[in-house]
Amino acid sequence: MSSQNRFPVVPTVTVLTVMKARLVGATKGHALLKKKADALTMRFRQLLKEIIEAKENLGSTMKGSFFAYTEAQYAAGEKVKHTIMDNVDTAMVKVRGELDNVAGVKIPRFESFVLPGESKMDLTGLGRGGQQLQNCRKAYLGAVELLVQLANLQTAFMTLDEALKVTNRRVNALENVVKPKLENTISYIKAELDELEREEFFRLKKVQKNKQKKTAQDAAEAAGKEQALANGTASTDLKLPPMPAPGVQPQGTSSLLNYKEDDLLF
Repeated sequence: MSSQNRFPVVPTVTVLTVMKARLVGATKGHALLKKKADALTMRFRQLLKEIIEAKENLGSTMKGSFFAYTEAQYAAGEKVKHTIMDNVDTAMVKVRGELDNVAGVKIPRFESFVLPGESKMDLTGLGRGGQQLQNCRKAYLGAVELLVQLANLQTAFMTLDEALKVTNRRVNALENVVKPKLENTISYIKAELDELEREEFFRLKKVQKNKQKKTAQDAAEAAGKEQALANGTASTDLKLPPMPAPGVQPQGTSSLLNYKEDDLLF
């Protein structure tokens, strides 16, 4: 097995346990990331559909707003713009932002709202073109609301697109790199441990065989020594002369007391 397709580890039982735990964690992580990617994909497609609808509505809304502005300008005169700007101190339309959580991804959400209270624009142009000015105001309020909605959808779309790319990269990395490497590493460790076990078994069998052979040799040597000792004892018993009776001089023996020489003076 190539070392490029597995992690460089020492094949031991402890490392095998660690690799198995990592494989379990990688499998669970892959399943969770897969579910997250599916949830993000569903939300991504939903946002894409809403963006297309919002852009289609935006064209007609902006077209109606420009027509309403043209009517108000025609009815109230060319100076209607300066009249409106003089009567407006602060913006009546505000935008607030919040965060939505989609499968663990924080997505900004924008929402437009109109400040409560009476607007000074209600009486603007009352003497000339008042109705057209109110229609223009309503048309542009709708256009602003639609633009904020479109900005909200596009921001969420871009955020989800980036999160989906990162999640898919992680899923592919776990599926095609990490998990195969862990599985190959586990297979390598198991093969090495099996080989070590076979070598140890062969060594033990060899040691046992040598011990049995040594025991047999020792037993044979001990038996031979016992046999030789038994044979030596029997031959020694056969060669010993008989014991003489008390007071009887054995034949073939002489005593120093009976030995005499002629040249002795005494």
